Amino acid sequence: MAQYTKHPVTAPPSAPERESTGHLLLRGYVILVLITTFAHSAVYNLLGIEGAAVVLAVFTLATLGIGVPMLTRHRPQPFRWRRLPWTAVGYVAFALLSVAWSQWPGPTLITWVLLAAVTANGLFIAHALTWHEIIRALSSAFKWILGLSLAIELWVSLVLHGPLLPNFVTLPDGEIDPQWYWVRDNLFDGGRIQGIVGNANLLAIISLFAIITFGVLFAARARWRTTLALWMLLAAYFLFRTSSVTALACAAAAVVVLVVALLMRRARTPGARTRIYVIAIGGTAVAAAAVWLLRDQLLGLVGRSSDLTGRSDLIWAKVLERVSDHPIFGNGFSSPWIPTDPAFDRWITDHGLTVFHAHNMWLDVLFQLGVVGVILMGVAYLSLLWRSWFFAVDRPRWDLDARRPYSPLTLLPSLFTVVLLVQGFSESTPIMLWGWLLVVLLSFKLKSVPLVGVGERDLVFERGTRQRRVP
Repeated sequence: MAQYTKHPVTAPPSAPERESTGHLLLRGYVILVLITTFAHSAVYNLLGIEGAAVVLAVFTLATLGIGVPMLTRHRPQPFRWRRLPWTAVGYVAFALLSVAWSQWPGPTLITWVLLAAVTANGLFIAHALTWHEIIRALSSAFKWILGLSLAIELWVSLVLHGPLLPNFVTLPDGEIDPQWYWVRDNLFDGGRIQGIVGNANLLAIISLFAIITFGVLFAARARWRTTLALWMLLAAYFLFRTSSVTALACAAAAVVVLVVALLMRRARTPGARTRIYVIAIGGTAVAAAAVWLLRDQLLGLVGRSSDLTGRSDLIWAKVLERVSDHPIFGNGFSSPWIPTDPAFDRWITDHGLTVFHAHNMWLDVLFQLGVVGVILMGVAYLSLLWRSWFFAVDRPRWDLDARRPYSPLTLLPSLFTVVLLVQGFSESTPIMLWGWLLVVLLSFKLKSVPLVGVGERDLVFERGTRQRRVP
């Protein structure tokens, strides 16, 4: 009969390492933060401005309550102060400093609190989770947003049989502008759908982020690949039904970057990489010039006007008028603009609604913080683009082994960054809320942990091995 020897040649079998309940709860909390940040307009439409402010305060206090003890106890790892995204932090500090000369000090302080809260959450997520956990958390958040978007669209079309106003307000008699609706009941009539976020352009860009996230997890052979494929189909359906030209342009840019990154990974010599760079940069320049010269015809094909739906004539011209008043340090931080403040109330209107940002992130920063703000924001995005690109195309190295395989997960930061930059030409969301959260999160994580699964914390679940702490 077999007998367990007292002198085994190998260690006895043991159960695999499992994450603690506390860490699982931490990941669940991060998912809630991401859902609330990306679907902030849904929170506003559901609870109103006061309810949304309470939710923001609760999550910020919870983040500080969880994060501060982690800093003092050095768990799961010591906080890498020297690796902070200092340019992004400098932008936040300069935004607060602008209250000294702001033309609207009230909105400056209010929106700066929002900026600081988003920054704190971005730093917290980057410190608390590994790369794999961050991408899984993003995946879970996008699944919730897409699933709730489908649910509310079905509910409005099949149960209400009519559009839905924010805060479930009863529809008034007579016709109102469709811009006021939370959900327009367009699921079965071919119109643009808005989902739980109440905005077609926002739903489109979230759908694009979701496709990228699900795609890298699928390529990394994550579990439930069939389910991931179905979620990708739903996200692609939403991207198509929202009919967002900005999102489609972002998708095209992401595809180009993905193709170039994959070609760079296959290049075996520096000369081959140089040729790829020359062809890619030259082809992009030619394509950009062609799009600019044919912009009227291309926009006409997708049902848009040559002034980008009123942006250049209605919004950008008026913003540039105020930029000339304080070009160096700007008029004062306010992202977004506070529509009820006298400085912005009825200043620029669209469909009877006061516009709350410049629909161009660079023009918005120039308007608020002047040339100094544009330099800070430009350096922050340039450093993020630089690090994310080489994070994607360089083979992982932490010792003498130069043949380790690439991870599909390393493609996500560069694709997200390119999407934010392209979106920034027609929207200001890349400098506030979820856009700024991604900038801070990715910048800090890339600086502090430029490898996937190595050096992220003592117990690395992504590699399935236990790392011993060196005393």
